[in-house]
Amino acid sequence: MMTPLIPKEGWHVLHLYYHIDHSQWALYTEEEQRHAKIRLTELVQEIRATPDTQLLTFSVVSPKADLGFMLLTPDLHIANSFEKQLTLSLGPEILTPSYSYFSLTEPSEYTTTREQYIAETLVAEKNLSEDSGEWEAALKEFDDRMTHYRSYRVYPQLPDWPVVCFYPMMKRRSGADNWYALDYEQRRTLMAGHARVGRTYSGRILQLITGSTGLDDHEWGVTLLAKDTADIKAIVYEMRFDEVSSRYSEFGDFYISLQLHLAELFHRLCL
Repeated sequence: MMTPLIPKEGWHVLHLYYHIDHSQWALYTEEEQRHAKIRLTELVQEIRATPDTQLLTFSVVSPKADLGFMLLTPDLHIANSFEKQLTLSLGPEILTPSYSYFSLTEPSEYTTTREQYIAETLVAEKNLSEDSGEWEAALKEFDDRMTHYRSYRVYPQLPDWPVVCFYPMMKRRSGADNWYALDYEQRRTLMAGHARVGRTYSGRILQLITGSTGLDDHEWGVTLLAKDTADIKAIVYEMRFDEVSSRYSEFGDFYISLQLHLAELFHRLCL
């Protein structure tokens, strides 16, 4: 047994994208094809039965890839093992990796603290005193909301919304546009404006930002889940006018996928 490699906080996240070699698949007999699909189905069931582990399966829109997975699990050994098995699940020559991204779920360093909420909202904005009933009620509501938000960021439970958008990003480090040359309060103020835009899409967009500094080519992976592609387009477009994006952000390739159950996924992929 390997000693588990579990981070102090958060889960490991793998985005995996593959091309399907249909010429090799066509060489399989019908019986071999059936067994290959059963093998992948049983592997997906095994992964999803693993504690604290989630696996999203999707068909990729566009020829960038055919098949995609999003795997979340605490133990890096388990993540690595499942990734190798998924790659070979339909046979050694059927799936060819086309893109992957590795990251960790994490809380935001710009989340408002209890002390900041008291000073900036309860005192400066609402002019409340500590001995008022409103103070206690507001503070309890804040604590409950922050507990839920932190749990979602670090230990998310992702819904089966059909549209999945993934892209990596990083902050610029050049000349006057060096994000890391700004002090913390400047960065926090800018991120607060960015977050306000995101909150206007509540109920339409579920956003998960995972950290990848030192783990992959960019600094964050952004996963957006939605029920409508128009909402994906709208939130990305609107946020690009925000200074955090327009001045300080660099983006990688965008992958749009459709989250499907395996039976429909096999049909969609012509397997």
